[in-house]
Amino acid sequence: MKRREFVRTAGGATAAVAAGAGATGSAAAQEVQPEWPSGVTSGNLGSYVDARGQSEVTVQVGAGDGGLAFDPTQLWVDTGTTITWEWTGNGGSHNVQTVEDGGPASLDSGDPVSEEGTTYEYEVTEEDAGITHYHCVPHTSTGMHGGIAVGEDVSTVEVGGGSTGWPEDIAHVGIVLHPHWVGLAAIFGVGLTFVFTFYQLKYGESAHTGHGGAR
Repeated sequence: MKRREFVRTAGGATAAVAAGAGATGSAAAQEVQPEWPSGVTSGNLGSYVDARGQSEVTVQVGAGDGGLAFDPTQLWVDTGTTITWEWTGNGGSHNVQTVEDGGPASLDSGDPVSEEGTTYEYEVTEEDAGITHYHCVPHTSTGMHGGIAVGEDVSTVEVGGGSTGWPEDIAHVGIVLHPHWVGLAAIFGVGLTFVFTFYQLKYGESAHTGHGGAR
């Protein structure tokens, strides 16, 4: 292969690999979530679970290092799902109650309790469709808030971003690794292309390339 042909081919391959990796990362980085009220998104812990398709879901009451959070903090379920709030025994006495004008679901577990293993069950119905913001009354000022989204007819937003598909914290990679390996492979390929291009330009064509004339 002649020098000009090599450089032209290498450049095209580099652009194709980079474009493909960027597209894969962008698609992987996006996730659709309900458009939570600010009071929900500012809740402690901030964990999110899309539990649509599940008939039963459990939320820990008194989660996190200080026992002042709901886990998951944000939960998306179908109508007919039974949600069980279960006390961990950490963080003092808690309860579950819809904030004033917080949404369609009327959550109310009663007086705050601290006993580990205490449970409060609520089966969501079509009347609960939408987004409900709830809190622990004794710890509302310390950020013990949560939210449930019910059904498909809720406002949603795309979360995440960037073009690499790589999370800010590598511990959050989880089990979906292929977009990240694609990115690493692209970087390796680009680097290898530059190395070959450098040597080809510096040393020219192979001594065995036919030029005619005497040997």
